Parts: sequence; structure tokens; C-alpha cells
Amino acid sequence: MALPIRPPVLAALLLAVIAAPAGAQSVPPMPTADQQIAGAVLALPQGLRADARVLGYREAGHLVELRGGTNGMICLADDPAAAAFHVACYHESMEPFIARGRALRAAGVQADQVDTVRFREVAEGRLSVPRVPAALWQLSGPPGSWDPATNALDNVRAFYVVYIPYATQESTGLPVVPAPGIPWLMFPGTPKAHIMFIPVM
Repeated sequence: MALPIRPPVLAALLLAVIAAPAGAQSVPPMPTADQQIAGAVLALPQGLRADARVLGYREAGHLVELRGGTNGMICLADDPAAAAFHVACYHESMEPFIARGRALRAAGVQADQVDTVRFREVAEGRLSVPRVPAALWQLSGPPGSWDPATNALDNVRAFYVVYIPYATQESTGLPVVPAPGIPWLMFPGTPKAHIMFIPVM
């Protein structure tokens, strides 16, 4: 016959059950600098990887340079604080514009206002954008889609961008409406205008 559980004992058991998951959960270790570098440059074509500059994390929330570069490309390692996997590499001429976006988000500016601020600063001459086309390469995937230990990817999506500030449909002949299998122009007529390429839609 089951013995009744007295209220104080029941309360203690419930507290232990509630507290156990928090104490038992383990935060995955931050990938090493070498692992972050290896993962970040996967966004680039093979021939551009070895000489790219890489920014990543030695502690959570603080982006620092992990490796210098010589070919004009900058790669961002996967953010260990984010559940999903995402790495990106872009031409150094985009760094002021992209870095300003990071700074604004870190300061609490809402996502839909980041470009409003950047576009205004470009118009005022306080923020620069490239005068010639500049490439950006990205890989994104769900949690667990990148294995830092093996640098293997699974279920990851690639897409590519060529920034052409202020480009329009009329100036490029590119459509502004996306369609499968063709490039198209996003944010036409703005400092963030760019050609989008998605290998698989």
C-alpha cells in the first residue's frame, strides 16, 4: 500500500523537480578560435578562404578579430549565443555599413529601424557604402546544423549577395520580384540595394 506523502515532503520534492532541469542543463562549450575560423570561411568559395580576415568570439557577446586577412574579405563566425547557425563573409568595403548595423542592434535599436538610421547617415555623409559592387556570401541552418568538431554541415542553406548601392531595375535590367532560379534586386534605389542569388529556393 502506498504511503501518503506529507505536505512539507511534497513541497520539497516539487522544488527539487523544478530546480533539477536548470541545474542539469549544460551549456555547450564555445567553439575554439580555430573551429570558429574553419566554420566561418565555409561561406566563401574555396579559393578565398585561406586569406580572409575572421571575426569571432573569445567570450560570449564580444566580437573580436580571430585572424587577420589579406584578400579583402571579412568573415563573421557563428554566434555561440544564437541557437541557429549563421556565418557570413563580405568584402571589406561593406564593413562600415555592416559594423554600424551591429552597433545599432547592440544599442537596442529595433530591427526595422536599423536601416532607417543607416540610410539617414549615408545621406548625411556620415556612413560610407561601396562605390563599386561588393560581394557577400552566407550560410544559414537550424540548431545543430554545424558540427564544430568536424566542421561538417547538414541542412544548411546558402545564398549570395552583390551590393550595388542605389541600383534600380531600370539601371540594371534586374527584376525586383523574386522568382525561382533567377537573380533579383532587393532594396532598389537605396544604399542597401543588392542582387540576390539563392541556389535553391
